[in-house]
Formats: sequence, C-alpha cells, structure tokens
Amino acid sequence: MRFKQRLVPGHLVRRYKRFLADVRLADRQVVTVHCPNSGSMLGCLAPGSAVYLSRAGNPGRKYPLTLEMIAVNDVWVGINTGLTNRLVREGLEQRVIDDFGPVAAIQAEVKVSARSRLDFRLALTSGQTAYLEVKNCTLAENGVALFPDAVTSRGARHLEELMALAGQGYGAAVLFCVQRADADRFAPAARIDPHYAAMLVKAARAGVRVLAWQAAVTPEAIAVSRPLPVAW
Repeated sequence: MRFKQRLVPGHLVRRYKRFLADVRLADRQVVTVHCPNSGSMLGCLAPGSAVYLSRAGNPGRKYPLTLEMIAVNDVWVGINTGLTNRLVREGLEQRVIDDFGPVAAIQAEVKVSARSRLDFRLALTSGQTAYLEVKNCTLAENGVALFPDAVTSRGARHLEELMALAGQGYGAAVLFCVQRADADRFAPAARIDPHYAAMLVKAARAGVRVLAWQAAVTPEAIAVSRPLPVAW
C-alpha cells in the first residue's frame, strides 16, 4: 500500500481523548490531528517522537491531518488501525500471505453471530471456507511483538467465535499484523491481559491458527513482508 500523497513530518506533543493528538509541524506550529488508534499505544507515545501525518482529501474535515506512524527507537511504527485490514487483504491477494493456499474470493466484515463480526471470510480454491480475524500490533519489547497493549474483551470474544467455527469444521485463524521492523517473533502479552493470552492458547489447541506477519513501514509505503514465529 503506497501513500497517495507525500506524508507531512512533525513531532508528537501529546496524545489524548483516544482519538486526538497534538503535533508540532516543521514550521513550529502545533496542530491537533486525528489519531486512528483506539488502543493504549503503549510504548509509542514518547513526547518529541518523530511522526508522519496524512492529509485528508476533504478540506472541510474538522481534523484534516491523520497520524499514520511514529518513530520508536529509530523504527517506524504504523499506528493507523484503519489500514490493517487493507494491508492483510493486499497480502492475501498478492499471495504474500500464503498460509491458506490460493484464495478464490475474499468477503470482508462477515457477521458470524448476533454479537460479532469477523474481518474476512476466505473462499479457498481447495473448496474450503476459512474465517480470519486481523489484529494490529504496535507493541514490541526486546525483539518480541506483543498483543494486546491493553485489556481487550472484544478480542477474547473474537477468539470464542473462531473456536466455534473451527468446531464446525471451518478454517479459522487470527492474524497479528506487526507494523514495526524491530521484532523477530510474536507472543501474547500475558502480563497486560492474562485472560486474552490464556484464550489464545485455548484457541490454538481448539484448531484456530495463530499467525503473525510483519509489515515493512516507511513514509512512502506499508506492506506485509514476512511471517514471524509465535513464541508461546
């Protein structure tokens, strides 16, 4: 996924109210921008960090600039969760993500129960159907990408839905899209959300595939690049 326009550089002042951040631009002007990430963004909010922003095509939008990435330890971290499914879909369509074999068709935002939707339903050329839930991962410590960065009851519910589908004979998987280059493996963040970590282990034992793919993040483009091993 290439950015259509050149991103706007700046430095983070602060993030607040979940979806807002103040950024100092190159001309020293401080502007309020949209922060498209509802998570805690643990480890990605140091004041003064370099950031890149995209500019909305609609000039009348209240906050025309959107926070896309932030530098952490000299590595760009993609924080826009609104792009995650697009990145994974591109990876599937381009056969970079090859865990499912050839995919004939992809359906997004699939309702699987009265209370839940999952990100994708994949029609495989083998004739099988697989359900896929995607999670954006921005936290990394000591070379390990970690999810979640805050307690997520919604994430645990998605795992329950995937286990139910696996029990019905469908393919079922959760894919963690790691949008930073300084990790060489993935693990559940048990110290942050022990329930989710336990549920992920339970899901794996119930036949849900646990996948992690790293994305290469630059100010010009973001693309899924390689699989990461899961460290239990």
